[in-house]
Amino acid sequence: MAGAPATLDQFEAKLAEHDSATRALGEWCEARGIASPAEITASDREQASSNDPPAKMRRLLGIDRGERFTMRHVHLNCGGKTLSIAWNWYVPGRLTPEMNAALATTDAPFGKVAAPLRFRREALETVAGPADNCPANTVSTHLARLILPSGKPLAYLVECYTQANLSP
Repeated sequence: MAGAPATLDQFEAKLAEHDSATRALGEWCEARGIASPAEITASDREQASSNDPPAKMRRLLGIDRGERFTMRHVHLNCGGKTLSIAWNWYVPGRLTPEMNAALATTDAPFGKVAAPLRFRREALETVAGPADNCPANTVSTHLARLILPSGKPLAYLVECYTQANLSP
């Protein structure tokens, strides 16, 4: 597959294989020869927290009164190419202190940090091309939730996958 142009269907199929977009992007990066080793990193990290989530986030994340939520905005990169621009709203109280520290201070992607929690991905919507706030070079936008084994939502995601995923 490396070197030849990829199709959006091939890319979407790789994403659908995994609950973690980070893991899927790593495999895609390796198979496409974008980088070896294929390490996914989160750059341009922006983070914001609130004790007063909007009603939409309260509903999507099942946030209880007094529970805090955090938003993390990152570019997920492999081999110097931005494969995804993502917004991730999550409940820090549902992560370990070590996971929260890693998300606040390192370039580790959320999916890699939270993987020990064994979350599952719940796809909510896929949009061909860019959705609101995605860059013009977005080929596919995914809206999803990550759900803990207990059934409690862990995170709400908006992922803008870039043209770099399909380029030879």
